Formats: sequence, C-alpha cells, structure tokens
Amino acid sequence: MTIIAVFNQKGGVGKTTVSANLAAAMARNGVQPLVIDLDPQAHLTSLVGMSPASVDTIFNFYRGTGPLTELITSLPNGVHFIPSHLELGKVDAQITRHRDNVWRLKLGLTAEMLSGGEMPIIIDCTPNLGVLAFSALFAADMVLVPVAAEYLAVNGANLLQRTLAGLEKFGPRIPRRYLINRYVPDQVTSEKIAGQLARTFPGEILRTRIREQEVIAAAAGSGEDIFEFAPESKAATDFAFLLDELLESGLLEMQSD
Repeated sequence: MTIIAVFNQKGGVGKTTVSANLAAAMARNGVQPLVIDLDPQAHLTSLVGMSPASVDTIFNFYRGTGPLTELITSLPNGVHFIPSHLELGKVDAQITRHRDNVWRLKLGLTAEMLSGGEMPIIIDCTPNLGVLAFSALFAADMVLVPVAAEYLAVNGANLLQRTLAGLEKFGPRIPRRYLINRYVPDQVTSEKIAGQLARTFPGEILRTRIREQEVIAAAAGSGEDIFEFAPESKAATDFAFLLDELLESGLLEMQSD
C-alpha cells in the first residue's frame, strides 16, 4: 500500500479537506485507509468531531510514550484516524534536542507493520517546514500537493519544489503530483494558473481538478465528508475522479475487500 503526504508550505490551499475527502473516497471503495493528522492546528481532528487529550494523539507517539496502533480511532465512514493536538507544535521547537524525530514516523510505521501493509496511509501535514513536515516527507511514498487556483500559487509551488529537491540528498526522489484545488472552469485566473503550473511542472499536474464549490465547506462544517453530505454533488465526483486517477497512474496501490 501507499503512504501519501498531503503537503504544501502555503496555508489555505485546502490541504485538510483534500485529505479527508480522498480518504473518504477510498473508504467508499471498500478500503479502510489510515489518516494521520500531523498538523498542530488539528483542523482535521476538529473536522471529524474529536477533541482528545494530548496523550490520545500523535503527540504521544512523538514523545516516545506510546505506539501508533494505540492511537487509532475508527470513524463512522470507515476511515481509521490518528488525531492531533496543539501540543504537537512542541516537536518542531525541539529540533536541536531531538533530531531523530525526523525519522520517527517512518521507523514507527515500519516497526508497527503499518508501512507496506494492506491499508493506504494519508498524512495531513503541517504547512510549517520543520521536524513534522520532514518526518512526513521522509515516510511518504508520494507527495500530493494541493495548489489553490490563485495568483500566488505558482510562487508557492516553486518554493515547495526547491524544498522537495533538497530532500533528495537524503534518498531517492519522492514522486509528487500537484492537484489544482478551488478551480473555477473558464475563469481567467483559474485557467491562467493551470497553464502556468502545467508549463512549470510538466508531467506532474493531475488531470483531476477540484472545482470551487460551497458544498465542500458546508460538508466540513457539518463534520461529514463530501460523500456523506452530498454524494450526488460535483465535489463528490471530483474526489472520486482524483482517486481513480491516482490508481490508474500507479501512484496509489489499493486493494479493496
């Protein structure tokens, strides 16, 4: 199975809703993915209706006081979930004392036989470039980069490209794909940004585009994924197409029941 890090150094690009709804698309197809909220802001944890104590979150794993498997909660939509907590921000602040934390997630997933197991893993990353982000990137088989269809998107994507290139000194190049999010068909800005990204990152832009739709925010506000909230919506269609494209391209391995 595949470990996907959903990452962008630029905030506000829809990273959390992409993580949640891609996982929901997997569950809808008979697979129970594991989603890890690795953002101290814990937006995804709040979205799924959880407000756990820090000892019941991924922070406990980074403290070295508990395994990942003890932190997994099963959500009603079939997704397995490890929540986050504001305390997780302390991990980035301890880089000089705990440099081994950049490898902790990769080692933990391997040791607990979650890496390479039967369920795909999605990591909703923090936008801050620190220990947590590097930890997710070192663990990942693929980086999925949501890019909002706005003028600052290309600059942010270029910055991210340099960051990912810098990681190659530590190992092989991690496949990455850029997902155009909040796309408005036939809008001048959206089409211009899509064209610029295609020229800048040839072969790395996904065909699927997540269209700008109010129903996505409404679903998040209700604590539901898009397939629960509005299964017949264009948004649900977009996320279903995203999953199909990742599977057809061989970037994602998934075996349904």
